[in-house]
Amino acid sequence: MSLGEVLVQKKKITTAQLEQAAGARKSSERIEHCLVRLGFIDERDYLEVYGEQLSIPLVDLSEVDIDAELLQQAPSKVVHRDRVIPIDRHNGSIRVATNNPFNLYAFDELRMLMGAKIETVLATGEEISRVIKQHYGVGGHTVEAMIGESDVEVIGEIDPDNADLIEQAQEATVVKLVNEILLEAIRDRASDVHIEPYEDDLKIRYRVDGVLHTTNVPPEIRRFHAAIVSRIKILSNLNIAEKRLPQDGGFKIKAQNRDIDLRVSIIPTAFGGAVVMRILDKQSVLMSLDQLGLIDEALEGVTHLINQPYGIILVTGPTGSGKTTTLYGALNTIKNDTIKILTVEDPIEYYLDGIQQVGVKANIGLTFAAGLRAFLRHDPDVILVGEIRDLETAEVAINASLTGHLVFSTLHTNDAVTAATRLLDMGVEPFLVSSAVSGVLAQRLVRKICKHCKEEFTPDPVDIPPDFTVEKGQKFSRGAGCRECRHSGYRGRMGIFELLMINDEIREMILNRKSAGEILDVARAKYDLKVMREDGFSKVLKGMTTLEEIARVTKVDISALD
Repeated sequence: MSLGEVLVQKKKITTAQLEQAAGARKSSERIEHCLVRLGFIDERDYLEVYGEQLSIPLVDLSEVDIDAELLQQAPSKVVHRDRVIPIDRHNGSIRVATNNPFNLYAFDELRMLMGAKIETVLATGEEISRVIKQHYGVGGHTVEAMIGESDVEVIGEIDPDNADLIEQAQEATVVKLVNEILLEAIRDRASDVHIEPYEDDLKIRYRVDGVLHTTNVPPEIRRFHAAIVSRIKILSNLNIAEKRLPQDGGFKIKAQNRDIDLRVSIIPTAFGGAVVMRILDKQSVLMSLDQLGLIDEALEGVTHLINQPYGIILVTGPTGSGKTTTLYGALNTIKNDTIKILTVEDPIEYYLDGIQQVGVKANIGLTFAAGLRAFLRHDPDVILVGEIRDLETAEVAINASLTGHLVFSTLHTNDAVTAATRLLDMGVEPFLVSSAVSGVLAQRLVRKICKHCKEEFTPDPVDIPPDFTVEKGQKFSRGAGCRECRHSGYRGRMGIFELLMINDEIREMILNRKSAGEILDVARAKYDLKVMREDGFSKVLKGMTTLEEIARVTKVDISALD
């Protein structure tokens, strides 16, 4: 039986899908690769069939102890070219992992070069790539090729002219290396790529689910730092000769059938330009409010606020806490053909259909306040102001809400109750704040437990925070660690929230310039305000996140310990 017929017999695919793949198959493309490309099967499905037909075991490389010394002895050219990994010695033979058991030439070459019998096992291409990256570094093969092409090693800080810089940055190997760095970040679901030069090293770190991870790169990559930075500057339309001043730019790429925007920031450090690239994946932003982590009373409260005809709704939190994503989620919930929505942002992070968006350009006078004033002549129903940074923007936003518009905006405060005092500190009159603000949503991001390796456990009482009371024998959830979550136990993020609804009593307190502490005491005692830490604990009990995550992003309320 052919491979396709076996897959049909095993009910991995239907006869119709096999026929469709046969018609869509490219010249010289194997049928199983076409089935994977069309999304009908996973690579592991056809490798299982190979294993049965050829009597070759299928292994999970994440559960195999790779013999690092053996891998170092392997010819890297063969490893990279043929995607074959010597993993260990077994009964006098070298076990080699491959996803192509028909590549007999590669096995013969390894046998001759390593002087031992070869025993093959099957593994997915993704697992093989992970092991190669782990042991050789991201772009290892490309860096090796670049070293081979370079006859001269530059020692010292020689400043080449611009033509040489451009030529070096446009070389195919440098282009490929930068592409590999970006593709690896996208595969790992990173939100940021950090390229950090040191005296004798170049570190590349990816921020995944809010936590930085140093990725393995070949040590020789330090020699190509200037070419990498120049390539990124060319992509971002920046001046590659400018090395003394910080520069900001951006560019777009298409990867894995997704349009991705990258925001680039480069700063001059003691050992060269340090680069941070923010990855903005347009397909990942439009989430519903409950997908963002809003549940129970917070979801009801926010839904009520965003369906009001006027007023200001503020979302607060530090940089990178998901404020803009929450606002986009709110706009996406209420947008329809009967209302007009305008946004002024710095910069526009994602483009939303059905919404008019304006980017701030302070150098030509297009500020948040100037954009807002112009908006009011465009007959909007809802306005989003990216951030209230100064008194002028605050006053224009408040006046817009008082003239019958629903206004969304963000502030940098640590909790919900300090938003009002922050506006007062800017110089906004108390009566304007109390009459305009409808509600304040404070938020942080925590990592979610990986659903693929989620398990229950009973924690040690000493590990439970003192302000968190649980029943005896209460079970919690955690991630055991698997290849889906890179053995971290976490995959993806969600918000923990604190929603302050502005009612008559709190308006009176704002009018009388009461402190944030006093407002918090009243909101908790009378109106059952749930602070972020408590919202986080409720999500721990629901098995959505862990105590360690809540402890990492929130602080203990000392008064709760009395």
